[in-house]
Amino acid sequence: MEDFIRHLPKVELHLHIEGSLEPELMFELAERNGIALPYANVEEAREAYHFHNLQSFLDIYYQGANVLLTERDFFDLTWAYLMRCKADNVMHTEIFFDPQTHTDRGIPFDTAINGIFHALRQGEKELGITSKLIMCFLRHLSEEAAFETLEQAKPHLHRLVGVGLDSSELGHPPEKFARVFAEARALGLKTVAHAGEEGPASNIRDAIELLHVSRVDHGVQCTQDPELVKQLAQTRMPLTVCPLSNIKLRVFDRMEDHNILTLLDDGLCVTVNSDDPAFFGGYMNDNFLALNRSLSPSKEQLTQLTRNAIEASFVDEDARQCLHQKLDDFWANHGLH
Repeated sequence: MEDFIRHLPKVELHLHIEGSLEPELMFELAERNGIALPYANVEEAREAYHFHNLQSFLDIYYQGANVLLTERDFFDLTWAYLMRCKADNVMHTEIFFDPQTHTDRGIPFDTAINGIFHALRQGEKELGITSKLIMCFLRHLSEEAAFETLEQAKPHLHRLVGVGLDSSELGHPPEKFARVFAEARALGLKTVAHAGEEGPASNIRDAIELLHVSRVDHGVQCTQDPELVKQLAQTRMPLTVCPLSNIKLRVFDRMEDHNILTLLDDGLCVTVNSDDPAFFGGYMNDNFLALNRSLSPSKEQLTQLTRNAIEASFVDEDARQCLHQKLDDFWANHGLH
């Protein structure tokens, strides 16, 4: 089964590019940019990556982001992630970036998006990995700050497929960003939002009804509301679930307690993703392998998780058929024996 998982074609829809910054690259960029880190060496930094709660995670996350200064830094960060995709048989990825994390440090919006975008284009050419880019608003900041960020994004709309909403969910409900999401949709952007991770099921409903999202990021608290679960199944509203992240941030105490396969069997469009893989214990293969160890999924269930991700992706129909074909070819060779 582990061999099956390693070779299974995958699609990732919930990945924060800043959260893929490994300690080795953080040190390399810090040295290149003459930035002093509060860690003596890579081992000490890796130790700091073992945080205890959401706040201690955010502290180290933003500390790491400080080493990203130039277009080349953002390119190298994205390229390192794409090499992980190649190793894990990820054929398509839709990544988040947090411009406010950088513009608030005085790094121009253009610097971040140019570096990320050029790496994604090169990844398609050289690695055969297709991709889309989603810009997230930080929900702990103001609506006004989100509007400013959307304004800065306007020259780059052709590079973006959508906008998202991330950072601390508690105390920052979806309605806070209803107007800025309406403007983003008017500009032709799709919308997604983190909801129902640390926040209640009502945040999922509000993200759907007030922000008109095409996907819910996380969404595992939907089980608090049986009617919502039925609705999610009927509408095939995708949930981009992040198993290792959920354990690390204590959404579930143990992987054995995770509800992803229950939701899958109930007909929901759940998908597997790595969230902030440098911090949460691994990339796509690691997440699938963790599910396998704790929940003993069937080959059919694992393959359906990729099929769902293809269905939920923001690609055109030709590209979708192409991704389905790759999965069908894999299943014909590996699934039936």
